[in-house]
Amino acid sequence: MSVAEVTEYIEAQDEPKRSTLIAMRELILEIKPELEQAIMWKSAQFKFNDKIVVGMCAHKNHMSFSTPSAEVLAGLAADLEGFVVSKNSFQFASDQILPKALVKKIIDARLKELS
Repeated sequence: MSVAEVTEYIEAQDEPKRSTLIAMRELILEIKPELEQAIMWKSAQFKFNDKIVVGMCAHKNHMSFSTPSAEVLAGLAADLEGFVVSKNSFQFASDQILPKALVKKIIDARLKELS
């Protein structure tokens, strides 16, 4: 589990996925700098006190943003309108950087759930 592994994962992606992942990682760490980075389930995960807060993953035709909590995403259903949403993740375009306000809401909701 390390920043180096996450960097390696990001650098292995094709464009525009690589640039999107770089920007998303910067955004997540701007919101909550103390999150620890790890590679789990072939994706970049961000943890607090050893608990996963959010994750992001590059797929063939899209990106996904996740949290292990279906309750967090269900609580933000109105904010996620227009996205393809599953139980604990949602898809976005490979060249799309998610709005900071949305990412912050998800991180804050998950941290509140963990406290």
